[in-house]
Amino acid sequence: MQDRIRNADMFNRLMSAEQAAGLIKPGMTVAMSGFTGAGYPKAVPQALAARMEAAASAGDPFRIKVLTGASTAPELDGALAKVNGMELRLPYQSDPALRERINNGEIDYIDMHLSHVAQHTWSGFFGNIDVAVIEVAGVLEDGRLIPSSSVGNNKTWLEQADKVILEVNRFQPAGLEGMHDIYYGTALPPDRKPIPLIRPDDRIGEPYLRVDPAKIVAVVATDAPDRNSPFSAPDEASQRIAGHLLDFFTNEIKQGRLTKKLLPLQSGVGNIANAVLAALSESGYEDLTAYTEVIQDGMLELIRKGVLKMASATSFSLSAAGMKEFNNNLDFYRTRILLRPQEISNHPELIRRLGCIAMNGMIEADIYGNVNSTHIAGSKVMNGIGGSGDFARNGWLSIFMSPSTAKAGSISGIVPMVSHVDHTEHDTMVIVTEQGLADLRGLAPKQRAQLIIDRCTHPDYRPMLQDYFDRAKRESYGKHTPHLLNEALSWHQRFIETGSMHHHPVGALSGGTR
Repeated sequence: MQDRIRNADMFNRLMSAEQAAGLIKPGMTVAMSGFTGAGYPKAVPQALAARMEAAASAGDPFRIKVLTGASTAPELDGALAKVNGMELRLPYQSDPALRERINNGEIDYIDMHLSHVAQHTWSGFFGNIDVAVIEVAGVLEDGRLIPSSSVGNNKTWLEQADKVILEVNRFQPAGLEGMHDIYYGTALPPDRKPIPLIRPDDRIGEPYLRVDPAKIVAVVATDAPDRNSPFSAPDEASQRIAGHLLDFFTNEIKQGRLTKKLLPLQSGVGNIANAVLAALSESGYEDLTAYTEVIQDGMLELIRKGVLKMASATSFSLSAAGMKEFNNNLDFYRTRILLRPQEISNHPELIRRLGCIAMNGMIEADIYGNVNSTHIAGSKVMNGIGGSGDFARNGWLSIFMSPSTAKAGSISGIVPMVSHVDHTEHDTMVIVTEQGLADLRGLAPKQRAQLIIDRCTHPDYRPMLQDYFDRAKRESYGKHTPHLLNEALSWHQRFIETGSMHHHPVGALSGGTR
């Protein structure tokens, strides 16, 4: 490992994952690296989970608070959740075992905008950070750190933590060195200065992470891949959503609101996002840019084809095939991809100035354009808001996408009133389902409602929504945003009680799945 740990003092702090995990005590607040299954520590969390399991068997269970960049992987979130080793988790998660414990009320979960995490940490809202566990690709002779496949909140964790445990993962390609842009110019009010980033490809920082050597209490050598989640091929609904969106872009260009280079793209993770990227790849666009959170397989393909000139993000989220493509052509990608701290990748100032096109998924939208990204039936959290709010509130275009139905038609993606609000109607400009696209800009509430019903709702649910809206316009307490409050959430209650939002049995419905 001396080729990866070039600092002699750091090399002398090498120890096993079990020894390092022993430095984490009950009740501690532990900040860990990781963002969408990339760049998270692989060994120490599993060793810690084993220790927690043994302690519980001996009648002395203990738990910790866990902060990360975003979601991680089974080796971290899954391992700690299974042994009930977390009392608090933030700011985002996607692990099934962790989600179950959160929804059972066994773990407190703070779901928050990713751009807020660093400043809330500086301000002390999460208490003292006792230990940071950070994966890196290497350590330089002078002690600076080569970041791994994600940056996330690592800069903040290294600055704020009392003690630091490093995992040096030699599986991460050495060629990652130089791809990162770590900006050290942020501050708290009233000392903030403008962030000097004008274009997505601007470098405003340095390629390495800094750390006080006195904080480092352990270095653990690992050789393990990131979680490689395969992406399924886009289904018909996703392809139709992508088609509607491409038609919309074409019209925006005709209207003079966009050029053929569009604007910097932000794309959420998942099947629909990849379908949109694939459609862009086939549509004759060139020299596009991305200012986003995550580099997916679809973005690698756009870069390879010359559709995307460069991409700025905070993390990778690649399948095994995508990682192989990246590693085999690392010199090519290294000049076209920049990874930044998430406080920069998601910064409202930069998103607003660059004029990003924000494209994110949703669980449901209501007829006025309020969007629920996080909760099933108002109370069961799925993953979290992530960065969608950072981009939706501040982007030039705020687009939300979803199939019009889920669960074989038993759930409608368009409802009278959303059961949980992550993005208000004021932040939603465009809604797209496989049925069509509703451009809500310049429309008053009742106009928005009729357009969403006409364009985005599945035919099985359109008459129900139209009936609700017509009666609300007549009978509502106020007529600006008409609602029948005794019925507004009845669709969700019907789903809880019967398994379907529809008046009829699920088997009588047609429709896609989500």
